[in-house]
Amino acid sequence: MKYDFIPDSVSEHTNVYDVLKERGFIEQSTDEEKVRELLQNEKVKFYIGFDPTADCLHVGHFMQVIIMMYMQKFGHTPVVLLGGGTGFVGDPSGRTDMRQMMTAETIESNCEAFKKLFDRFLDFDEDWKYEGNNGVFEPGHENKEPEPGKAISVNNARWLLPLNYIDFIREIGSCFNVNTMLRAECFKQRMDREGGLTMFELNYMLMQSYDFMVMARDFDVKIEFGGNDQWSNIIGGVDLTRKKTGKEVYGMTFSLLTNSEGKKMGKTQKGALWLDADKTTPYEFYQYWRNVGDADVEKCLRMLTFLPMDEVRRLASLEGQEINKAKEILAFEVTKLVHGEDEAKKAQEAARAAFSGGGTDISAMPTTPFEAAKLAGEGMGVVNFIKELGLVPSNREGFMTIEQGGLKIDGEKVTDKKLQITADSFKDGKMLVEKGKKKKVVVELV
Repeated sequence: MKYDFIPDSVSEHTNVYDVLKERGFIEQSTDEEKVRELLQNEKVKFYIGFDPTADCLHVGHFMQVIIMMYMQKFGHTPVVLLGGGTGFVGDPSGRTDMRQMMTAETIESNCEAFKKLFDRFLDFDEDWKYEGNNGVFEPGHENKEPEPGKAISVNNARWLLPLNYIDFIREIGSCFNVNTMLRAECFKQRMDREGGLTMFELNYMLMQSYDFMVMARDFDVKIEFGGNDQWSNIIGGVDLTRKKTGKEVYGMTFSLLTNSEGKKMGKTQKGALWLDADKTTPYEFYQYWRNVGDADVEKCLRMLTFLPMDEVRRLASLEGQEINKAKEILAFEVTKLVHGEDEAKKAQEAARAAFSGGGTDISAMPTTPFEAAKLAGEGMGVVNFIKELGLVPSNREGFMTIEQGGLKIDGEKVTDKKLQITADSFKDGKMLVEKGKKKKVVVELV
């Protein structure tokens, strides 16, 4: 069972609502008392939607995956909604720019890639299917009840792509008040940008709300979960479901993964922190969590590991150099969860060797390719070299780094600002370049 990831000792609570509250996930609920009671007394189907904006999940998605893992652990049925229909429009929530439009082939391919990643964390009933409906007016159905304790996956393209727009706007659009919609935060910030808010984007709330209504009507989904930026869309779905089906459904939003300064975590110099090892290596992934700010350790341990809360509090209370022990445990636990224990051990050993004076073993560290042709003849000046690697933004900072003793090549401090880097400077085609204590790059000639 995939939910064996979560030990029974993770919490003393028996209601998953209390567990999620204890871990600091829950921001707001449409009816907190009823949601808590529902999760205590019933095993429910709940859903989280994922639009296929890339061919891989990133760490921002991973918060939602962890919540589904908790819910499955406590016997509820996760419904993974893949946005094969909504992906054609794109969610405006949390953005000031319009999302890039994708082709049907890209959307389908991304949905398939998402499902493979979900398979690593959740147990699915692969025999369950949604058998569709005959348009906006007619209910559809599932082929069977999901096996107890199993997750299910459905693509909203099944009910969105066949829609007749006139039917949809008459039946569903008539339930939405535009004045109310424009007060939603996700739309207000779009209205201030150049070009304003488009009707194209305004339709997204209707589609997401319709998703909830269809799943509540056709296979009894009772709760929608989402990030805190989804609140307006979730309320839209709760209201639409009540109006069109008479069913009471609920919504709950969760904290976004932000640091102590309120900025989203999971961004690196290379972009997003991906869950796919081909996009973000286990070593890079490990190093990201090993280097989080001291003030963020407790939050990351709470939300991204399954350590019991007593252990989370103990680790978070460490001070001075001792907090680095907590960061090592955080990095190891999260990397183990995403990439497996073997990869987590390799990443930890490589990091200790590179950063703790344990040697210069660079075998497990990711490499940055560098064209050998650029080093032909007399080679390239060391300052231009580290600027091209992205270690410094300017020649001035490059010279200052060397003057202050902050640059090392293969463990040796660079003192000559006019040093020329040639192909012969590389040992077996690789070179370890270090700027300060935290920036280390293994450069490989290609």
